[in-house]
Amino acid sequence: MLEVSGLKVKYGEVEAVKGISLSVPRGSIVVLLGANGAGKSSTLNAIAGLVPATGKVTFEGELLSGQPAEDIVRRGISLTPEGRRVFPSLTVAENLHLGGAAHAAGEVLKGRIEAELERFPILRERYHQKAGLLSGGEQQMLAIARSLMAAPRLLLLDEPSLGLAPLIVDKVFDLITDLRSKGLTILLVEQNAERALEVSDHGFVLQSGQVVLQGTGPELVRSDLVKQAYLSE
Repeated sequence: MLEVSGLKVKYGEVEAVKGISLSVPRGSIVVLLGANGAGKSSTLNAIAGLVPATGKVTFEGELLSGQPAEDIVRRGISLTPEGRRVFPSLTVAENLHLGGAAHAAGEVLKGRIEAELERFPILRERYHQKAGLLSGGEQQMLAIARSLMAAPRLLLLDEPSLGLAPLIVDKVFDLITDLRSKGLTILLVEQNAERALEVSDHGFVLQSGQVVLQGTGPELVRSDLVKQAYLSE
């Protein structure tokens, strides 16, 4: 579904992503692992058209490189950013509307909102509350729901469990597997390597902006590099 070839991202003189290549098959969960500063978020942001990049990004056979972010969303890719980044002064309802307003209207928009409220019952309870008053876990649910309002075929998830309580982390990973079971393809960046590898079909390990290891979830779990750097004893 997604092919990335020779992707490079620079911030001034700093090269954050150094020519990485990866692929995401349709219907799969692919995880990017790596320490802070490895280039994981920059990779997602480049795919989503949020930062300038060189190299080639192809989605469903069509070239995305150089396309503006809004066109990439219309093509079927949504990003849930690291840190959630909901609009705190707007209500849950308004956040959801913003996620879908550019891609749907009328009954279609209403139907998408209702689908997300069914998926995340807590958002129905908080529907008229300002997003800034939600707990961290509730904000994460809202951020994912807002991304899904665009009806993507590929979801880019950046650190969805970051800073959440263990019980909420369980719910996040249950959600990820449920979304895949419903046909959504997911490219996941996640510090919780153990949980990420449990749900992923394939993974890439990044160090200093380069892919240093790749394999299936079970293969990476058995890797000495992954065990030493990312998995607890």
